[in-house]
Formats: sequence, structure tokens, C-alpha cells
Amino acid sequence: MIKTYIFLTCAIFFEVAGTMLLPVTQNFTKLTPTLILAICYLSAFYLLTFVVNKLPIAIVYATWSGLGIFTIAILGYIFFKQSLSWQAILGLFLIVIGVILVNAYSSKLI
Repeated sequence: MIKTYIFLTCAIFFEVAGTMLLPVTQNFTKLTPTLILAICYLSAFYLLTFVVNKLPIAIVYATWSGLGIFTIAILGYIFFKQSLSWQAILGLFLIVIGVILVNAYSSKLI
């Protein structure tokens, strides 16, 4: 089960890395960032194929998208100087709390 969550964490990492490269590709006109973005997304989906064999897809997708949203918002604030209101920050922490709750209580059903 630990290996499954490691794969999920790596899939989230690759998805976040690919998404962070979107502005750098400049509408896919820059070849190197576009290729790295494609590799990141393909890697993320490849890793997810192993995870969905072990965990319910609803749990996988909630975790993947929730933690991806949280991480991208924080990295967008740090690297792209995008602002976050206190309401947005509160919402991001609620997403993380929701992901924790979903994973904590779903493991009893698996």
C-alpha cells in the first residue's frame, strides 16, 4: 500500500511540474518546455494507471486533483507572483483537510 501512495505522490509531482510549465511554453511555441511538459503529463498518467488498480478511482482522483490544486496555487504564488486572498488560502487548506479525511476513512473500506 505504501508503494501505491508513493506512485500517487510521484504522479501528483509530475502533474504539478507539467502544469507549472504551461506558461513557460508560451502557447507551445517553445520546444524544450513543451517536450518536458508532455513527458511530465505522460509520466503522471502512467503512474496513475498503477494507482487505480489498487485504490478506488474516486479516492485517487480526489487526492490527485486536490493536492495538485493546492500545490499549484502555492507555487503560482511563489514563482509567478500570483496573489491569493485569505479566502483562497482558507479554501486551499480545506481542500487538504478534505483529502486527508477522504484517505483516512476510505482505507477502512479497501
